Amino acid sequence: MNTLLKKSIYALFATLVLVAFSGCSKDDLYLYYALKAAGKNKTELKAVLKHYRTVDKDPEKLMAAKYLIANMPAHYSYRDTAAINRYYSQALEILGTGPSPDWQRDTLRQISDSQYAGITRDIISDAQVMTADYLIYSIDHAFKQWKTQPWAKHLSYEEFRDWILPYKVTELQSLDNWRDILSKFYSDSISTVTDPDDQRNTIYGAIEIVRNEIHNKQSAIGHRVIWEDRGSIPMRSGPTWVRMTYGSCMDYVTMGIAVFRSLGFPAAIDQVPCWGRNSDGHSWYVFRDDRGRDQVTINSLIMPAGMQFYPYERIPKVWRSTYTINRDLVKYRNTAKYVYNFDLCSKDVTSKYNLTSDFEIEIDKEIIRGLSDRKYVHIAMVANGGGPQWRVLDYGKLKRGKVCFKNMGRNMLYIILGFDGDRLIPISSPFILDKKGNISFVDYNKQDKRLASMDIRRKYYESYNVVDMRRRMLGGKIQCCDYPDFRNAVTLYTIDYTNTPYLIKVNVSRPYRYWRYMSPDGSWGSISEVSFHDEQGNRIAGRGIANPEAGQDAIDRAYDGNLLSNFEINQPDGNWVGMDMGKPIIVSYVSVSPRSDDNDVCPGNEYELFYFDGSEWTSLGYKLADGNALHYFELPQNTLLWLRNYTRGKNERPFIIREDLNIEWW
Repeated sequence: MNTLLKKSIYALFATLVLVAFSGCSKDDLYLYYALKAAGKNKTELKAVLKHYRTVDKDPEKLMAAKYLIANMPAHYSYRDTAAINRYYSQALEILGTGPSPDWQRDTLRQISDSQYAGITRDIISDAQVMTADYLIYSIDHAFKQWKTQPWAKHLSYEEFRDWILPYKVTELQSLDNWRDILSKFYSDSISTVTDPDDQRNTIYGAIEIVRNEIHNKQSAIGHRVIWEDRGSIPMRSGPTWVRMTYGSCMDYVTMGIAVFRSLGFPAAIDQVPCWGRNSDGHSWYVFRDDRGRDQVTINSLIMPAGMQFYPYERIPKVWRSTYTINRDLVKYRNTAKYVYNFDLCSKDVTSKYNLTSDFEIEIDKEIIRGLSDRKYVHIAMVANGGGPQWRVLDYGKLKRGKVCFKNMGRNMLYIILGFDGDRLIPISSPFILDKKGNISFVDYNKQDKRLASMDIRRKYYESYNVVDMRRRMLGGKIQCCDYPDFRNAVTLYTIDYTNTPYLIKVNVSRPYRYWRYMSPDGSWGSISEVSFHDEQGNRIAGRGIANPEAGQDAIDRAYDGNLLSNFEINQPDGNWVGMDMGKPIIVSYVSVSPRSDDNDVCPGNEYELFYFDGSEWTSLGYKLADGNALHYFELPQNTLLWLRNYTRGKNERPFIIREDLNIEWW
């Protein structure tokens, strides 16, 4: 973080100390230290306060100005304004041109790397660059929308302050006239709806009208949500938001919030750092409706708001981006010996999405004595970062050997980490916070460990879709015939359970030319791969065939070796895929792979199994899979395990083998 920005945050921490010894209110002290942190720019900020005391004598505007200034030191911009403006000018020439959004992204990434490599590392607090004219413009525009628009008039001052007022939506956003640019560009639809219309006069109805317009205009210029780790310098100005053709979920949500606030819609950004059983995070928009409820979406600007929110996901933490500084986080950042990079302007809203619990965990005194920081510890979940890693979610304070955590999502596996002076280390056993809020520890006991002999078939939990695709194969048949239309087909094997062997043994009395997998009715033909093998297990080559409705593309997908491409037909019944061998031959084995997420154990892939011994992940050795299962003779039960695939794929999750030999995924 920039040194000047650090000094501003340290000044804010001083308010938390001094307020206890002062007759002044907290707000007055925060404002005082914000003005002090502004340095030479203090005169600009004071001019705003003077304007609302002497020129525009609106007490609510004065209160809003004080609020914005008091929280301004934690918000920041590029120091080199001229450079970022040059970059945005170049971006405007490229966006919407060229062959595709991907080409535009790659071109701007090259420009970012070659011409503006250090710009994102040189930042400055808004308090040191804010002009009086800009802040007055922003406040006046926001107040006009609040007081005049039918969907905003009923909001309280506090709701308006939190959801509409801020002069920026995200950090490093240009201090330009984004409100005018966006409200003008995205007002076509809302302006054509007559004033008495019920849809236009509700926040939900109005925001849906504008959301559709954003989506339609973005589609017209061609746009794509990207998932890469790194793109170019993000679009964070009014003109580039209008022309944006690519970006992450967060980029599109941020742009959408800017549009909504420019029109006076109370909107904010919520985000989960990582899903409960997934290493990825997500962000979405939320708005306050006419009944005072928070309405959420599930996927940037594509889906309507208020739809059921990811019913299958487990949620450990949800943070809302705010303009208000979280003073507790400031105190943590300035006093903890290990500082996790929490967003200083964020609010914990997990309880709005999930059943949560406040709980207390006792830490062994000997462990505490070995810590460098005996005041703060952290709660984490396991995530995949090239193997199992503990990802921090929140912090807690150690008091009398115990630590309390608040608003933690249930049905989750957690661990507590402490700082030993070098790194964060586990200071508790992993534990499960179940659906009822009860805690059970997953202890590894070396002296009294129970061992299991069993097959491991996956490295990642089965989603509802994976289970459904596996079930679609039940009743499927392996058949052979002398005729290409398979009249009088001979059925050699019927799939009657979901864990089908990789190589299905078939026995035939004589050679046949035509071989196939016949899918059960109602399954739409759904499989990923099919192959035929001789007695030694070698693949047999032939010409792919299928029922006439399939088409060559579908046939090719059944033989392309890609478990993420699928053979599937636009009809539920009567589907099959097979092979013309060119002459009658004997097939000894057939392999049929269900549609899947490619997280099953795969023949030929190299795996390593780990267990968590209480402090480290310890290897149980490598295996090269020769089928669709890995067999282990001595696996520790009631212990956290992790299966790595070194050949391909990135989805991996921890699991536990219970006494009944069932696998429990976390």
